[in-house]
Amino acid sequence: MRGPIMRFFLNEDINFLVTNRLPRRFATQLIGRIARIEHPLVARPSIGLWKFFAGVDLSDARTTRFKSLRDGFVRPLREGARAFDSDPDTLASPCDALVGAHGLIEDDRLYQIKGFPYRLHDLIPDPALVERFRDGSFVTLRLTAGMYHRFHAPADIAIEGVTYISGDCWNVNPIALKRVERLFCRNERAVIEARTLIAGQPLLIVPVAAILVASIRLHCLDTERTLRERGPGRTPCTARVAKGEEMGWFEHGSTIILFLPKGMRLADHLTEGQAIRAGDVIGRPQ
Repeated sequence: MRGPIMRFFLNEDINFLVTNRLPRRFATQLIGRIARIEHPLVARPSIGLWKFFAGVDLSDARTTRFKSLRDGFVRPLREGARAFDSDPDTLASPCDALVGAHGLIEDDRLYQIKGFPYRLHDLIPDPALVERFRDGSFVTLRLTAGMYHRFHAPADIAIEGVTYISGDCWNVNPIALKRVERLFCRNERAVIEARTLIAGQPLLIVPVAAILVASIRLHCLDTERTLRERGPGRTPCTARVAKGEEMGWFEHGSTIILFLPKGMRLADHLTEGQAIRAGDVIGRPQ
C-alpha cells in the first residue's frame, strides 16, 4: 500500500501542487498546533501518518513512545548514537542529512541545485559577511521529515551573532528547488555567525525553514521562544559550543547551509544525494 501512495505523491507535478500550492504559512501554523496536542485521539493518528509518509527510523531514538507529534520530530537520541570525530582540525556535519548542492562559491555565486544559481548577498543581509565568505565553499544539508531534527556544532566554536530573517516557507525538496528560483533566499532563515576556537576560522551556519516547520530554536538564545517569536534582526552572542554539542533544532525537516571561508575545503568524498549523519567528517583546513 505504501509504495503506490508514495509514488503518487512523489510525482513532480503532484508533489509540487500538494506541498506548495496551498496556503503555506497557514498550513505551517496549523501543523505546528496539531503537533503539540498530546491527546491520544490526535497524537496517535498524526504520529502514525508521520511514520507512514516519512519512513521514520527510530532505532537509535532514546524512546519510541511520544506524547505528541512534536515529541517525535524533536526526539533525542540514545547516548553515543552519533560520534563526532575528535580531530580538532576536522569539520563535522552538524546534522543528519542528504547532501545537496556543494562546492566552491564562485565570487559570491553558488547553487541551490544544478542550473539554479543564487547570490550570497541575497541569502545573507550583511555585506561584511558576504565578503568574508566570497570564493569560499558551501554545502547544502537537507533534513527530511523522518530524520533526526537536532543539529550540533561542527567544531569547537564561538557563536558571535544570530540574524533572523523572516520569509516564506516553500518546500525545500529537490522538486521545489528545480522550480522556484532563489528559494533559500525567499524562505525564513537564521544566519549563525561562528568562529572556530582553535584556528579562529569563520564559519557560517544557515538553518533554512520550510513548509510545516513550526519553529527554529537555538540554545544560544532562548529555546522557550522560536526565532520567529523573537522577531527579525541581529542578536549579538558570546556562546561557546563544543564540537558535537547540541545547538538547536527544527520541529520538522528542513535545510542547513554551511559556509567555509577561502582556505578551508570540503571533503572530497561528498556527493549529491549522499546520506550522512551528524558527526561525519565533511571538511578540513587546506
